[in-house]
Amino acid sequence: MGVHDLQFYVDGKWVEPATPKVFDVIDPATEAAVGQISMGSEVDVDRAVAAASRAFRTFGRSARNERIDLLQRIVEEYRKREDDLAWAISREMGAPKWFAYERHVAMGLSHLNKMIEILTWFPFEEVRGDSLVAKEPIGVAALITPWNWPLNQVTCKVAPAIAAGCAMILKPAEQSPLSAIIFTEIMDAAGTPPGVFNLVNGDGATVGSALSRHPGVDMVSFTGSTRAGVLVAKAAADTVKRVHQELGGKSANILLPDVDLEDAVQKGVSGCFLNSGQSCVAPSRMFVHREQYDAAVRYAQAAADSYVVGLQDSEGTRLGPVASRMQYEKIQELIESGIKERARLVAGGLGRPNGLNKGYFIRPTVFADVTPNMRIAREEIFGPVLSMLPYEDLEEVIDEANSTVYGLAAYVQSTDIALARSVASRMRAGNVYINYPASNPDMPFGGYKQSGNGRECAEFGLEEFLEIKGIRGYGSAA
Repeated sequence: MGVHDLQFYVDGKWVEPATPKVFDVIDPATEAAVGQISMGSEVDVDRAVAAASRAFRTFGRSARNERIDLLQRIVEEYRKREDDLAWAISREMGAPKWFAYERHVAMGLSHLNKMIEILTWFPFEEVRGDSLVAKEPIGVAALITPWNWPLNQVTCKVAPAIAAGCAMILKPAEQSPLSAIIFTEIMDAAGTPPGVFNLVNGDGATVGSALSRHPGVDMVSFTGSTRAGVLVAKAAADTVKRVHQELGGKSANILLPDVDLEDAVQKGVSGCFLNSGQSCVAPSRMFVHREQYDAAVRYAQAAADSYVVGLQDSEGTRLGPVASRMQYEKIQELIESGIKERARLVAGGLGRPNGLNKGYFIRPTVFADVTPNMRIAREEIFGPVLSMLPYEDLEEVIDEANSTVYGLAAYVQSTDIALARSVASRMRAGNVYINYPASNPDMPFGGYKQSGNGRECAEFGLEEFLEIKGIRGYGSAA
């Protein structure tokens, strides 16, 4: 256990919780405790908000170069702790060690570096005639992050908050807090001014709610389920604070008839199963033209059957467990619902993979002959479960792809780029991916409909932490 795991970080110091209350952090592969944290209270939140409020009076007026220097120091310290971060992520939420390092840790670093680049040119002021439009830090921000991409979501909130000049309180998910504690040690080692960054661990009902309704918090940036996002928004409403949310998804993946079918299906399965299916942008609904459907199902079955599920450190492991018992049981229930609603199970199914008699491991699962009204086609599963749906024509598949309460991501595969662009323009989603492109850190990230509001990443994420002030007569003579 880390030396600071049972402490919070407030006003530049590691402090004891106001009321001791210990919570076990479970390794989802072994179902055994891998560490313990303290659970915070409203008193802990009050202390952190007070510290952030004091710090903001100075940090909110800091110079651009000061904030660039701070972010650069954070990057330097981050690089020193990459192995520790990868270990923590692999243990707290089950990612294979190689994946924790290559994707989780690397993505966190990319957000920090991208924000340094943006801060060198971002226009905080613009003169319009005799007036000035100024973009100023919103104030004290509460950052509430999820368990599925813990480090990615911490950095894509902390980096723009610092770039804007905000002070902040981080509440990571209690299921995966160890990487956030190490990140806090990084912030401390980087010489972050006292009170600018604070950490309070705890659950959503106590710490998350207290932050959301706190009158000293000017903004809540929340990533998590749509259900929890609604509660955050309701708690924040009385103080009319800004609420930025990145919530759930049920992304459609449309394979147009001209694709290389085997390649497109294999990549679609890989995208759906990425991070053990625990991604809000997972392309979990695959639409295939009816004439190609039977072949596509065979390709998907073969792809799913090729996955090696196992312990995080085992050689060859491609999928680790899902993050918690609650998540495991939810996925099992949804797989069972697909069977009961008579979808055709072609790979995987209920229970653990062969050879694994404990841990929250899911069999890589593919359902064929899924209809839009089935639960597995409507609900976010958040596990390695793919639903395959046939379609007859373009208008039909666009309508079905958009017939969801979510709108975070959509996927279009075609060799006809003009057609792919046309379909992409009709997707009611905040992010559309044509032909499984490489990651692009310059792009905004966020959703339509019940997938949230606001955007993260690049300058779009920075904008969320800024207020706009118009000063009229700015250039007039005295």
